[in-house]
Amino acid sequence: MDTIPADNFTVELQQLDTTSRAERAKWLLNSPEPPSLWHKITTLLRDTVSPLGNILSSSADRPKGGTGTVVCFLQGLFPILKWGRNYKAAQFKNDFMAGLTLASLCIPQSIGYANLAKLDPQYGLYTSVVPPVIYALMGSSREIAIGPVAVVSLLLSAMIQNIIDPSLDPTNYRRLVFTVTFFAGTFQAMFGIFRLGFLVDFLSHAAMVGFMGGAAIVIGLQQLKSLLGINYLTTKTDVVSVLDAVVKSLHHPWNPLNFVLGCSFLIFILVTRFIGRRKRKLFWLQATAPLFSVILSTLIVYLTKADKHGIKIVEHLKGGLNPSSVHQLQFGSPHVGEAAKIGLICAIIALTEAIAVGRSFASLKGYQLDGNKEMVAMGFMNIVGSLTSCYAATGSFSRTAVNFSAGCETVVSNIVMAITVLISLLFLTKLLYYTPIAILASIILSALPGLIDLKEAYNIWKLDKLDFLVCIGAFFGVLFGSVEIGLLVAVIISFAKIILNSIRPSTEEQGRLPATNIFCDITQFPMATKTSGMLIIRVDSGTLCFANANFIKERILRRVVDENEENTKERVGVLVLDLSNVMNIDTSGILALEELQKKLTSQAIELAVANPRWSVINKLKSAKFIDKIGAGRVFLTVDDAVDAFRHLRMTALSSC
Repeated sequence: MDTIPADNFTVELQQLDTTSRAERAKWLLNSPEPPSLWHKITTLLRDTVSPLGNILSSSADRPKGGTGTVVCFLQGLFPILKWGRNYKAAQFKNDFMAGLTLASLCIPQSIGYANLAKLDPQYGLYTSVVPPVIYALMGSSREIAIGPVAVVSLLLSAMIQNIIDPSLDPTNYRRLVFTVTFFAGTFQAMFGIFRLGFLVDFLSHAAMVGFMGGAAIVIGLQQLKSLLGINYLTTKTDVVSVLDAVVKSLHHPWNPLNFVLGCSFLIFILVTRFIGRRKRKLFWLQATAPLFSVILSTLIVYLTKADKHGIKIVEHLKGGLNPSSVHQLQFGSPHVGEAAKIGLICAIIALTEAIAVGRSFASLKGYQLDGNKEMVAMGFMNIVGSLTSCYAATGSFSRTAVNFSAGCETVVSNIVMAITVLISLLFLTKLLYYTPIAILASIILSALPGLIDLKEAYNIWKLDKLDFLVCIGAFFGVLFGSVEIGLLVAVIISFAKIILNSIRPSTEEQGRLPATNIFCDITQFPMATKTSGMLIIRVDSGTLCFANANFIKERILRRVVDENEENTKERVGVLVLDLSNVMNIDTSGILALEELQKKLTSQAIELAVANPRWSVINKLKSAKFIDKIGAGRVFLTVDDAVDAFRHLRMTALSSC
């Protein structure tokens, strides 16, 4: 059998490699035109306005028949129609028990959160009836528990009381709350229908950690009024104003019995929570402790006539079905613009909390939530809620955790909870007449530690210092300014971070990993070796545009100078620009590349481009930049570029 001489084999291998390299370059240069801007816009608009594109989960779900389309659309809009057909009695048993457990926690919390929102207690209970039922019909999370929450209650009271004082004009204050809730629901539904969920992402995880922590402390300070039995506390929410008002109030007569009663039951609730978390079988302790506290404290006050001795009580709590509030919406009010602004803020905060809660528990059960569908469900439940005397509702982390621990199977547990609360409204409100206000404060205070996540704040500090700056910016903004200032600070710092990363991207010098054709950052991988006479630079930016093009060009030229100063034996003869990370380029970016090419040419350095993306190579061809550097200087990979110039160097040396 004949053997191929080694020299001939090497030559043939080089020729084969050269041919395949050229072919790969042709694939890149001759790729078809990318979709036009008009095509992208029309596709985006079609997907946005198409209800099927938003409601149906996947193309496989899209039916072909007319009747089937309607059925599938309705099943997408109301998921309960789809999974409800296979609902079993065993599932209902679990949901029923979870719903009852949930109601035992929800009833006292709802009354307390209504107090935090500066509303009468029954409005918190109303909010735990209608929104959970609407969400059960339209929502896709199986575990999330819907109702009033501390942060949204604080947001409403903190911002609306700057417009109308609830103590002076409670009727118009309440009407404005319903109007804000309507706007919040409208914004949430629009975010989902028009796929604008990315707006929620402007509040990053770090911002929410800081905001929630600051809000928790502010909420806790607000409860000092009820816990100490103070008649009046400042309407401001910053920590300095609240503490100053508390100190001044202590100089006036106040009843320590409120404080003793509230703190006693606060300790009881916290102890039961500790036991419930240590022993999972006793989780029901932490769920029922608030309701038990309300019942026991009410009995104590009733039997001892403590209300005659300074203990402040709820007194009248209106019962019955949710009354209509359609006529109370104030669209003609001079404050409608401010109501819309507050509604937008509440919509974003409520969605951020609900989706975070829903996704965290969905991951434990091994399924995914569709953010847009959740927004639609949240939006419609708040729109309907605003028409039935409810204020803004969302998913509660503490109640969802209880629902999950209680073994809920589906959102039917929300319906059971809502029915239980409704029964309480119909028959049990008179029993709550003697409920101490201090107990409601202790229930709210017991829920606050879950909002302050020190462990996560520490993790953010370890992972990303700029993210931590966003976190503490939101925290101190809420604490020493207001909830609006805290949100504004968080958004501004987040945008500044994005802009900073965009206009000051890094550039990496690359080398080849030993025994591979992989090129990577030589700083991250010290074992990577440089290629003699060549400088390989990767641009770490998604766009090469007017904001960063000149900066990137100057950084690259600086690296060329540094490389020549560091290695005086062999100067840089070729610069390979790895554009694999660059997804788009504008005219300023192309102009910067042209200027870079001219500068390099004046220094007898060749410029090559590796792995440009579809949109980038198309624009470079249209701008005639490829003609200026030569089609033979465009490569599919960095490895192709390095091998090509090595081959040229070997050819040049052999010809000498």
